[in-house]
Amino acid sequence: MLQPSDSQKSQLPSNQSFSPSKTVSVPVEQATIGRSVVIKGEVSGTESLYIDGRIEGTVNFADHRITVGRNGSVAANITAREVVILGKVQGNIQCTDRLDIRSEGALTGDVITQRISVEDGAVLKGSVQVRAVEHKQDKSQAHKQTQSETKPAATDQPRAAAAVAGV
Repeated sequence: MLQPSDSQKSQLPSNQSFSPSKTVSVPVEQATIGRSVVIKGEVSGTESLYIDGRIEGTVNFADHRITVGRNGSVAANITAREVVILGKVQGNIQCTDRLDIRSEGALTGDVITQRISVEDGAVLKGSVQVRAVEHKQDKSQAHKQTQSETKPAATDQPRAAAAVAGV
């Protein structure tokens, strides 16, 4: 904690004191499915999701995090950027970033992810594919190269036009 030095104390009025400024964090947008909630069907959204209830079907939060709480039970295929499992999941998981199975968590299903973490005591039954991180720069260079290959050269265009005109 910040404390004024002795020389500063004498310059300040006795009713003022130093206190550290509080840091304000931006609240994380996260939807919550409570313990008593049961959902059957497709669940999707554009914010993070905390599941403490039961879901049966499919769960698609491609660019966000899904957290299955200690009381959560999911019988669904999950697609998300990041998945954290503290409860029970039966179904396949596809993550674009990371899967984290905590010590209380259990997963029965196949996994495709870039990174995975399984704590001691966690249960994982199924296959795991860890894919290498794709670099955006490599993708953009490959995309530019295929575009230049598909476009006809500027010198070919007049010849094609002349052939159509019968010249």
